[in-house]
Amino acid sequence: MSYISVMKGNEFLKKIRQCGKDRGVAVRYDGKPGKGSHGRLFYGASFTTIKDLKKEIGTGLLNKMLKDLNLSKDDLK
Repeated sequence: MSYISVMKGNEFLKKIRQCGKDRGVAVRYDGKPGKGSHGRLFYGASFTTIKDLKKEIGTGLLNKMLKDLNLSKDDLK
């Protein structure tokens, strides 16, 4: 199991996009529906909300976002 500590929102988005590309899953980020700096990240039929792309994502929120997308920390390279 790989260890992933805290990362910024834009790093998370980049890793999810790469994961989608590797697996042939459509990935789309839409910053409009979110309140303030929040946006919605779609991974296939699943989605999660990303807060500010410039701020760090804590471990708990990272785990929740991965769960929303049906992914694990091992899926992120």
